[in-house]
Amino acid sequence: MSTTKKVAVIMGSDSDLPIVNGAIQTLKSFSIPVEVHVMSAHRTPAQACDFSAKAKDNGFGVIIAAAGKAAHLAGVLAAHTTLPVIGIPIKSSTLDGLDALLATVQMPKGIPVATVAIDGADNAAILAAQILAVSDEAIASQLHQMKINMQNEVLAKDAKLQAEINQ
Repeated sequence: MSTTKKVAVIMGSDSDLPIVNGAIQTLKSFSIPVEVHVMSAHRTPAQACDFSAKAKDNGFGVIIAAAGKAAHLAGVLAAHTTLPVIGIPIKSSTLDGLDALLATVQMPKGIPVATVAIDGADNAAILAAQILAVSDEAIASQLHQMKINMQNEVLAKDAKLQAEINQ
């Protein structure tokens, strides 16, 4: 029996879409329903807080939040929900994303935000899938197969390298 919940992907600006698209496509590859929005911790705080506060009741199981620069979005969303929140720090032109990374990862006690690498949208989606897989065997099976596929790819590359080197 599948208990798949939706994943919300919230970005602070539509300019984040090229990065966030990796998460969207990865979630879709696992057949996980995804809903995508632009919300700002600073320009639309009431809407962001309201969305997050109602997310669990609206069928979401995880929230992914992508933001650059000050990157308060993930923390603001996490403050208003008990759902897991995964932050994607987005690289900006000023500090190469280090500002966003620190703003996303440095949450106060009681407001955790799981944080992936700068521009790490694919890993954010995989982490969301792993969280949902705790109660969804279909997703767990797909994740297991993904790991096997990755292993096989590396082994094939090593075999090819060994064949080339030992000619």
